[in-house]
Amino acid sequence: MRIIQMILNTTVLFSVLIAFSSCNGQNQKPKEIKTEQKIPVSIGDTVSEIGKNIDCIYQDKNDNYWFASNGEGVYRYDGKTLTHITDKHGLVSNFVWKIEQDVNGDLWFSTRDGVCRFNGVSFANYTDKINYAPSGKLNYTKGGLFFGQLNGLCFYDGKSFTSFTIHPDTYKPSPSDMNRPYSVYSTLTDNAGNVWFGTQEKGVCRYDGNTFTFFTEQGLDKAAVRTLFQDKSGNIWAGNNGAGLFKFDGKGFINFTDEKGLANRDFLKKLQGKEGTLARPWTINEDENGNLWIGTIDAGVWKYDGANLTNYTTKNGLVGNSIWTIYKDKKNELWYVTDGEAFCKFNGKTFTKYEVHSQGQK
Repeated sequence: MRIIQMILNTTVLFSVLIAFSSCNGQNQKPKEIKTEQKIPVSIGDTVSEIGKNIDCIYQDKNDNYWFASNGEGVYRYDGKTLTHITDKHGLVSNFVWKIEQDVNGDLWFSTRDGVCRFNGVSFANYTDKINYAPSGKLNYTKGGLFFGQLNGLCFYDGKSFTSFTIHPDTYKPSPSDMNRPYSVYSTLTDNAGNVWFGTQEKGVCRYDGNTFTFFTEQGLDKAAVRTLFQDKSGNIWAGNNGAGLFKFDGKGFINFTDEKGLANRDFLKKLQGKEGTLARPWTINEDENGNLWIGTIDAGVWKYDGANLTNYTTKNGLVGNSIWTIYKDKKNELWYVTDGEAFCKFNGKTFTKYEVHSQGQK
């Protein structure tokens, strides 16, 4: 399964079911919705350690950590106890790709087989409600969630679901053609309230509340845009799975990877990764000192301090060179998920493996 996910263009099923979170900002000043405190989770089995194939990490509003596994359900860690939750407890599928929390405090799990909501007590399947939501205009509100559909997206504001598309009206895909170039792989809401969408083969799309504008320059449309990020300085970055890392200059995107001479020209032809390159950024985050960290799926982690680029690999303590997620928790600590098998943290010089156990169990 993990091999399938790492090919150039992931199957349509992935883009249909995966959920996307908006990061910062809003279109207008929306009415804030008060969040609810959820009761302690009482379902799941206590285990001693986290399993394999971890794709993402999420820290909820009550400071619990959730770990999504691509095959083994999810794990919840409250600081003392590690709980394993699977389809026998109500998950739609044990292949979980994304975890988010809405403005009401409910958790949403996007899986291989659909999307479900967890209210702290039980799971509810929302796949059909998302897939068949009424069409309308995207009116983004802070804290809203995006869910993928076959030919578009669904936005949930905490109360209602709205389907919308980003592709031109002239785009009419054949029912027999499963290629969906406008499928969305990543989203970002910037500080000015614009919503950005990373697509499968149409580069990056920006929505300003009225108009969808596409950016496809310098190879941005050659493969899927897997990650979008806005740093503390307001710069917007896009990670393309093959063409590299891109930076928005206010008018368009500049291929940062090409500028630094770190491209892998053979990947788009042969689908072969290469060490020492910055051709396949999979995840981006920023530390409290303003350093940008770019995780690649085949060449470890790159740190960019605004002037210099430094590459870290297994030679520097990483458990693996495939970086699936770089997650920043509420303490501003970065978690690096390597090869889906282990978590690493950086001490300023090297990476060390970090383990999560139930209290008193090793």
